[in-house]
Amino acid sequence: MLKRIFPFMVWFKDYNLPKLKIDVLAGITVALVLIPQSMAYAQLAGLPAYYGLYAAFLPPMIASLFGSSRQLATGPVAVVSLMTATSLEPLATAGSDAFIVYAIILAFTVGVFQLALGIFRLGLVVNFLSHPVVNGFTNAAAIVIATSQLSKLFGVYVDNSPHHYETIISVIKEARNYTHWPTLALGVFAIAIMYGIKRFNPRIPYVLIAVVITTLFSYFSGYEQNRSLPMTTIANPEIRENLIAYNDQLKRIKELSDLRMEAFTQLEAAESHAHGQGMDSIKARFEVDKINFEIDGIKNTSAALRAELRSLKLYSTENVGSSSMLYLKEEIPPGFNADSRIWHFKVGTKPLNPEGLMLYGGGDVVGAIPQGLPSLSVPELNLSVFLKLFPYAMVISLLGFVEAIAIAKAMAAKTGQRLDPDQELIGQGLANILGAIGKSYPVSGSFSRSAVNLQAGAVTGMSSVFTSFGVIITLLFFTPFLYHLPQAVLAAVIMMAVIGLLNVSGFIHAWRAQWYDGAISILTFVATLVLAPHVEKGIYIGVVASLGVFLYKVMRPKVSSLSRHADEGLRAFDSHGLQKCRYIDLIRFDGPLFFANASYLEDEINNRLMSQKDLNHIIIAANGINDIDASGEEALALIINRLRSAGYGISFSGVNESVMKVFKKTHLLENIGPHNIYPTMEKAILSVHTSAHLNSTEAQCPLLTVCEAAARA
Repeated sequence: MLKRIFPFMVWFKDYNLPKLKIDVLAGITVALVLIPQSMAYAQLAGLPAYYGLYAAFLPPMIASLFGSSRQLATGPVAVVSLMTATSLEPLATAGSDAFIVYAIILAFTVGVFQLALGIFRLGLVVNFLSHPVVNGFTNAAAIVIATSQLSKLFGVYVDNSPHHYETIISVIKEARNYTHWPTLALGVFAIAIMYGIKRFNPRIPYVLIAVVITTLFSYFSGYEQNRSLPMTTIANPEIRENLIAYNDQLKRIKELSDLRMEAFTQLEAAESHAHGQGMDSIKARFEVDKINFEIDGIKNTSAALRAELRSLKLYSTENVGSSSMLYLKEEIPPGFNADSRIWHFKVGTKPLNPEGLMLYGGGDVVGAIPQGLPSLSVPELNLSVFLKLFPYAMVISLLGFVEAIAIAKAMAAKTGQRLDPDQELIGQGLANILGAIGKSYPVSGSFSRSAVNLQAGAVTGMSSVFTSFGVIITLLFFTPFLYHLPQAVLAAVIMMAVIGLLNVSGFIHAWRAQWYDGAISILTFVATLVLAPHVEKGIYIGVVASLGVFLYKVMRPKVSSLSRHADEGLRAFDSHGLQKCRYIDLIRFDGPLFFANASYLEDEINNRLMSQKDLNHIIIAANGINDIDASGEEALALIINRLRSAGYGISFSGVNESVMKVFKKTHLLENIGPHNIYPTMEKAILSVHTSAHLNSTEAQCPLLTVCEAAARA
């Protein structure tokens, strides 16, 4: 029982100092990869970079202690980070305080769902995410993730559009005129370093090396150039008016948002009294819609103004005896000396400070990271927020677990370790729950870091414990060194990481297995790309398509007429080009016989009776019928009675025990006649062959002798 509750106790059997040294080295190696990756993934999730370190603090340790895999490295991952951002986008602005709170609550919700699945041993629900769906989604998500980093790589700023492809088009348009070339060069340089070192020796922490080199370059070259100036230093009066107008619009949006909250409260109260049908409910709903319409209009206007302000290229003049002024290039007064650096406004979604406008003339860096460990506290759970997040939490939970268990299985195949999927769910669930207490957002198993852990020779999950210690040391002592880490380098880290998610051969493999699996994989891929940033809808479409195909196959199982093959076996005559017996039809029904397909068997038999005028006897090969319900039993009874009343014979072969039990309980066995049920198809054919072939004109019976269809000619 103790080992069940504390699975890590098994590690310490025969544990010794050499194994400890290996685990320490593996843990440190993974930490060197995890620290820069976690910061990059946090920004992909719409959070400040240091929240990636918070997500890498407790989860790796907890997941390894309570999971079943000894080498699985848990923490921030690309796909889950992307889904976190898209899940929370409708609720709050990325990077805002509310967004951060929602992300922590989402991690807690994901953890609760995974833990519940693990405790009640319901890990089988992940089977609803079929391999074609996961493959299609993962490939599309990799493209969405990689392209989402283009703005940081080019050093441009654009607002997110309703569709991801529209955002990318906006980035490309901005990049044509406003690319910050040092930023692009630094990002490409980082990619070259990581790619080169990885090709040379993948065991070397290539991500860390790229981060260290580019951060040092950023620090010594003055890559970041920011300044704060009052609005009075802007020479152009129209620009000053636009800055004031922008602030007024944001202020109006804030006022309307407060009014909307009040209107929502009134709407909920009215609907609770009149079930949404009273006049008060109608008025309250109209008020909410009116406010939403006004907010959307102001948001569109402010977005256009924000884009205009961001596109301005300003030049600073420094003249003796006068203060610094900012001019558009064509408006610089004669005789004024302007420096060559181009300055842009830092315009976000928060009001601008007229006394201290933020401008940048260089590249973007991570900036200040709070030093020390995050405070531990249980997130405040609001029922309405919990219910809003729960659908997203379910998708993230299942997708994250599919990714984690797939990685764990791949490693277990090499190490010979036994995996327990339900225990892994418990480990992942506790990692997210306790991670949320430490200000983490949702996490999962990482393929790249798990591979590093395995290559480093990790013996037990203690390696992940030491990985967490490495993150703790970084948070306590080394955060100041991360200030000058360029954002373009973090974008490059993400791009390099998601290359491994691309798997084009997965589409080909699925199509070769079954064409509809390939079609589902492609459908999921296209839907995810088109509907991004709402990537979860791509999964919904894929799952619905998979279930639709499954239901169709169950409702229309394969019903084959068998004949003798060259290998002496009995095969479907149409699939192998065989000749069919005119007097006996040996029918194989592949699938359970139940309410959804019982009438289908009856229809297939009727079709054969109409098309085969010489038919005398039907043998139902029941080997493929593994289950039967009341509807199936009733259908068989009707078929038997109808065939016998019409003068046809009917027999069964290969009836399994569970189906035979139903036959006996419902007295269908008496109706069929025990003497008409044979253990094998061969015995059934030999028993009925003579009586069915009275006055036969067949030279050779295809059920006894190989007769190819071509022989009929």
